[in-house]
This record gives sequence, C-alpha cells and structure tokens, in this order.
Amino acid sequence: MRKFVMIHIVLFMVTIVLSDAPWPYGLLLVAQLVYTPILLRMVCTECDWFWKYYPYVAIPAYTAVVLGQVVSTRWDGWIAALYLLFTIYIALYGITRFLHRGFTNIEEFSIDLGLVYLFMGGGWYFAFVAGIDLGFSPLLTWLTAIHFHYSAFILPIFIGWIGRLHRSALYHWAEVALLAAPMIVAIGITFSRWIEMFSVLLYIYGFCAIIWIVWQLPFADRLQKWLLRLAFSALAVTITFSMLYVLSNGFGLFSVTIEFMLRFHGVLNCIIFALFGIIGWSLAVPPSRFVPLTFPRSRIRGRQVTEEIGHVGGHRGLSDNLTVYGLSSASVSPLIIRFYENTIDFRLYASIHWHRWFKPFAYLYSFISKRTQQINLPLHSEMVEMTGDIFTLVEGLDGREHVRVWERKIGEQTIFTALYSQHETNDRMYMNIALPLPYSTMTGILELQAVDRGVLLTSKRTDPSSDTGVYLSFNNRHLFTLPLQETFFIQETGDGKLKATHEMWIFSLPFLTIDYSIVYEGE
Repeated sequence: MRKFVMIHIVLFMVTIVLSDAPWPYGLLLVAQLVYTPILLRMVCTECDWFWKYYPYVAIPAYTAVVLGQVVSTRWDGWIAALYLLFTIYIALYGITRFLHRGFTNIEEFSIDLGLVYLFMGGGWYFAFVAGIDLGFSPLLTWLTAIHFHYSAFILPIFIGWIGRLHRSALYHWAEVALLAAPMIVAIGITFSRWIEMFSVLLYIYGFCAIIWIVWQLPFADRLQKWLLRLAFSALAVTITFSMLYVLSNGFGLFSVTIEFMLRFHGVLNCIIFALFGIIGWSLAVPPSRFVPLTFPRSRIRGRQVTEEIGHVGGHRGLSDNLTVYGLSSASVSPLIIRFYENTIDFRLYASIHWHRWFKPFAYLYSFISKRTQQINLPLHSEMVEMTGDIFTLVEGLDGREHVRVWERKIGEQTIFTALYSQHETNDRMYMNIALPLPYSTMTGILELQAVDRGVLLTSKRTDPSSDTGVYLSFNNRHLFTLPLQETFFIQETGDGKLKATHEMWIFSLPFLTIDYSIVYEGE
C-alpha cells in the first residue's frame, strides 16, 4: 500500500512541475491521480477481478490525465476518453458490489453509489477536455467534474465508513440527503436556482448531522479521531461558502465570485476534507457489517409447468407439522394448523387490492405476468376463487428439503407457482418460499408468530441475525435483497372459516393487499 501511494504522489508532483496550467487545475488533478486510486485500494479489498484487470484500464487513464495536463494536441478528446473508460470500469464495480448485496446495509450502498458517481465525474472531465458544448461555459463544466470527484465520490465513501461505526435514524436520513444532493445540484445548475438552493439546504442538513455524529464516535485511534473531526468540520465552512455563492449568483444578495470559491471552498475541500480524511481513514478502515446469508435456496429458474417439476400427491398441505415453527393448538386455532397441514381440504376466495399509486405499474407488469404465469394477479378487486393443487417435487431438482409445489389458479390462468420448504438457522425455523422467475428465483423467508390465536407470517426483519426478507437469486452464490416486505395474518372467524390478509410494501410504501376468505370443506 505504501509503495502504491508513493507512486501516485510522485506522479502527481511530476505532473504539477511539468504543467503550466493555472493552479486551480490541481484541485481536479490531485483527485484523479492521488485520492481516487488510494480510495480504491481502501474500498476494493475483496474483489479479485477488479484488481486483475485494473492495470489495463488504470495505467492508460492516469497517462491520459498527465498528458492532458502537460501537452495539448488535436487528440486531447480521444486521450481523455481513456479516463472516462476508467471511471466506467469503477462504476461497473460499484454496480456489481450492489448486486451482490441488494437493498440492505445502507452504509454499503453509500460506497456503491460513490463508485458509480465517479463515472459522472469522468464524463464531465471528458466533455471539458474534448470541448463538448453541454450548454455551460468550459469553466462550469470543469467545476462540475470537480464536484463529482469530491462531493459525489469521496464524500459518499467517507459517509459509508461512518455508517459502519454508527447506526441511527439521524444517520439514515443524513445519508439519504447527502447521496441525493449531488444529482440535485447538477439539476439545479441546469434548470433552476431554486433547485440548486434546495440541494444546498440538503447538504447543510446532511453535513450538520454527520458532523455531530463524527464528534460523538469513539474512534480507537486518537490521531484518526482528530483528523476526521477536523476533516468533517471543514464541511461546515465549505457549505457556508456554497450557500453564499448560490445567493450571490442566483439572487444577487451577496458578491461571491468563482475565484473566491476556488480559493476557499475548493482548497478547504481538497486539503482539509479530502487529504486529512483519507489519512484519517487509512489508519483504520472500519470492517463491513454485511454478512452474506447462507440459508438453502431453490435451484429452479424460469417457468416450469407442474408436469415438468413434479406430480400430484405426496403432500396434503404446505407443512407436514406446524409445531416445528413453535406453534401448537394451545397458542393457535386448530383450524389454522389444519389449513397448513391439510391445505387441499380448503377452498380459497380472494379480493386483490392494488393501491392507487401503484396501479399504473401493476398494469404494465400484467403484460409480463401473463407470460411468466407468476404473481399474475387481476387488476380488479372483485372476489374470485383460487383453485389449485399441491405437487410433490422431483427429488433433488430444487436443492432444498421437503419441497412441495402449490399452484394456484383463477379460472385457467395460473396466478402463483410457489415452492414451499423450510430451514433452520440459529435454532429458529423459517418458512422458505421460492417463486421461479425467468433466469432467477424470488425467495421469501418468513417467520411465523402466534398472535391472538392466529398466525402472523412476516418477512420484516427485527433482528439483524434473522434470515427474514425477500430476495432475488440468479445463482447459488449471491442473494440480492429486494426492497420488499410482506406480512400474512390468518385467523379463525368461526363456522369452519378462516380469513387472512396479505400485505406487501415496496420501499416501505404499501402497494398490494389481498383479502382471503378460506372455507374448510373436509370431513
């Protein structure tokens, strides 16, 4: 690591000596030649393919930056494209990193987004060098490239590392504000000073919260503690300059020039925030909290009809014994236990309610669901009967144990083909439900709880060590955590009847509710 850092520092110093460009150009240059590669070494610690191909894209990119600073040719645009390709490579790593984890561990998502945002910095740098007219002056194009290297790349990575040390609602909303602000700044510069003002207010809120958190964190290293406190405290000064600049440029309330912003705002961000911050974090990078889940998952992908995956018979219900989930007739209605252990003795009637805001998306999805025959729900809310059978799965095809297939239909249309299983983690039993999709499988891991003689099945995670959640898998190595949550509450109403409510949320917004009436018709 030390040799790697020294190489980039020497490269930067040699470029500065050979260049006759004005000093402000060094603000972007140091980010490209020093800060970016060092942060990549600190972030990309568990990805062999990234470093395997890194020299093939990094060396041409750094060479292009040096040449663009010390010489001028008619090929400058093509040379700068090499750096743009390098930032695309980094963005692809950020996307891959996200796909291996999904919508979980928001602090890691901050790092992912920082890696992706760097591509936008590379794009603005390419536009500046190539002289592409984006509707802004060359100076503003260059400043935007700086913005995406510091506020949109370095800052999100720093914030992600803070999240590895601290979790709270304050941190959550501060991170959301700071991750959204870079794009809102770009939109504001393009369309409206009021939008730009709003982005600055987001920065102010986010910075105040993060600075407060940093001053409360118990860093193990005393030097690291004061370097990071100083680095983040500098943001309070720089965001004040940003506010004054917006008020000056957009509303004429103050007289703040770009030269003033470069000398104070730019230098503070470059030296105090970025340099001190990188040195501070290099003393001890916090380990990731993310722990990959290892529960069994289905190997079945795509639409496979029941004739291909099993045959009728072998199972009467979705579970052979509901007591494995810690439920019994003492805590749960015996009729509910009978429903799960002898499902074929019951008739289901359902009323589907798509929430109003989601109906346009449901309509568009219906064109896909009719082909996949999966989650193929009607758009109306009329009560309909769901028929179907329970199938035994061919041994070894799924990869899980005690798998049975519950196919549900409305008329001739298949609505669900769900593959039910179970697994145990840390002495806790979960219902493991797989829904085969094209080239993938969606899996819902549900925990069962007795509530008022009824049963609540939920994917909501209250314990960090729990397996509950809704996931998408393309292979057996990585699980993508979907931003979905679901609950299914079933209870007895009397006269041999059950009622159930199935609710689903996306990004914590309710989008689907299904009300069931379940009638027992056994002997």
